Amino acid sequence: MRRLSSFLRFNTLLRATACCILLSASIVSASGQDSVRRFNVVMIIVDDLNDWVGPLGGYPGIKTPNIDRLARQGLTFRKAYCSAPACNPSRTSLLTGIRPSTSGVYHNKQPWRPVIPEALTLPEHFDRSDYNVAGIGKIFHIPYNDLNVWPRFVPLPRDREPARKPVTGKADDSFDWAPMPDGDEVFSDYKVVESGIRFLNERHDRPFFLAVGVYKPHLPWYVPKKYFDLYPLDGVTIPSTREDDLEDVPPQGLLMARTRGDHEFILEKKLWPSAVQAYCASISFVDAQIGRLLDALEKSPHRENTIVMLLSDHGWHLGEKMHWRKFTLWEESTRVPLIAIVPGLTKPGSVCDRTVSLLDIYPTLVELCGLSPNPALEGVSLVPLLKDPAKTWHRPAVTTNGLGNHAVRSGRWRYIQYSDGTEELYDHESDPREWHNVATFPAYRSVKEALRKWLPPTNAANAPFEGKD
Repeated sequence: MRRLSSFLRFNTLLRATACCILLSASIVSASGQDSVRRFNVVMIIVDDLNDWVGPLGGYPGIKTPNIDRLARQGLTFRKAYCSAPACNPSRTSLLTGIRPSTSGVYHNKQPWRPVIPEALTLPEHFDRSDYNVAGIGKIFHIPYNDLNVWPRFVPLPRDREPARKPVTGKADDSFDWAPMPDGDEVFSDYKVVESGIRFLNERHDRPFFLAVGVYKPHLPWYVPKKYFDLYPLDGVTIPSTREDDLEDVPPQGLLMARTRGDHEFILEKKLWPSAVQAYCASISFVDAQIGRLLDALEKSPHRENTIVMLLSDHGWHLGEKMHWRKFTLWEESTRVPLIAIVPGLTKPGSVCDRTVSLLDIYPTLVELCGLSPNPALEGVSLVPLLKDPAKTWHRPAVTTNGLGNHAVRSGRWRYIQYSDGTEELYDHESDPREWHNVATFPAYRSVKEALRKWLPPTNAANAPFEGKD
């Protein structure tokens, strides 16, 4: 508690300093001495989207023409990772720039504002820098969206669902999917994008920051039938697995993987192909909505002066390592799409294979848009990689799942250390599916020692829970 109080006092000082710097920066701008280009920003956040998109090649035959188009226009980070494999801690970290291990926000039922009340969020920072700021859809985790950070906000509408559910027969009716007879326009993501299009079509007398959060491919997978038809069941490819895959995983890793018993249910009901079909259909549906937003931007007068960033809050398992959903420290839960277009800076169709974190987005946008630095940010700016994707980069990405559980992902290795000290280590050059845990092999002692240095220096106590997580 003393550590948290010290952090809050320090953060209060940092926030006050940042506000003074912001005021000074606005004065400089008003005097005509500010030469920094004032980009607009469109940030698209997708929920539960793993690497099953064209630019990352995670699923053969996936149809994401609009995400593919975005990649052709900008830079794709092929090794981008979330700060936490769950909606609330990931989004909190992304939008405050503060690690889960610093805030204590590790899970979905932990309100973030009470434990970091002085955090200067990304939309607030842009608002105080004289940007026209708007949020639409799911940006923060919905129960803990602090409306005070948004000068203008459009919530996620209630989504279209079938009259009778669950289709799968599972007691947890959110773990469900079905093709719907409706057109796109009745679904919440269509309406979210429609609000984004209206914003882009407005007249703006100052630069804007627009965050658009789409919900699919989050469960349940109810999308129009035409997207299911893109993936006939007889052509579906299920992920490669090994029956002995979890035999070398420590107990805490097994607990994360077997929390809900989804895999046993899928196998028993023979639903694996139809679940993969539904997830792919949901991806293609949300890709179509992203395409509508991109079309509107390209037709607008803002096209040549707008940064576009597309990302997901975390990944998703579809049976890999006998697991479904997220909530693990393995590759499928933690790897995310991250594509950036920065006019005049990023090269069309370029790729970067350096490991980066969603924690780095806040400081990146601050630098690109000439905002004053926020000293509380724990990520680093990716501007050097936007300029030169092959630049030497020795910083791995760190993901945290619960108190004291961390994964360190370098270009080659994934190292996991659980709160009880047990470990996993995977060599992605020879074992990209993470089937062979070599953490106990003496030959890799030096590799583990090097990666341990990147573990977070603090592990804050759990933020108070609201209900059952």
